[in-house]
Amino acid sequence: MTITSTSTTDSSSTSTTTSTLHDSLAHPRWDDVVRAVAKRSFCLLATTSPSDRSHVAGVLYDEVDGALYVSVDRPSRKARNIAANPHVAVTVPIRRIPVGPPSTAMFQTTATVLANDDAEVQRLAAQGRLGTITGHGELDLASGCIVRIDPPSVIHTYGLGLSLWRLIREPLRGGGRVERP
Repeated sequence: MTITSTSTTDSSSTSTTTSTLHDSLAHPRWDDVVRAVAKRSFCLLATTSPSDRSHVAGVLYDEVDGALYVSVDRPSRKARNIAANPHVAVTVPIRRIPVGPPSTAMFQTTATVLANDDAEVQRLAAQGRLGTITGHGELDLASGCIVRIDPPSVIHTYGLGLSLWRLIREPLRGGGRVERP
């Protein structure tokens, strides 16, 4: 990518500076990104309606073997959109310091709506692996359901795989991409 900037120092002289951005500095490792996602419990989930209207909502999740599980109401826009179109996008904010914008892990994948009494949901809940999304009686809600977000094969990142100092100094080069091995 080439960036060109023009500045005028006075009414008679103009200078143009051209610089080329090199490839991303961020080279995160798959295991590090997956571990960072597994340590969190909040993400932004994007779905699309049958009439191509996008919807993004913040949700709590539990990570189990690479998949994310989210508890929602079956009549919610999220559940209705996923039932009609299983393609979703997810952004997980990964805060590394208490101030400033977080780093992120972002991916596109598919999701499935599961009933609260689905065998997979019941097994994982019995094993205590869905505590974040079932710890307040969610499985007892008549209108509730669980969304399983399938593990992605590619995760795009921002800020991961870089020191914070390097990211602060060169924020335009903080993007990264990792593929499942």
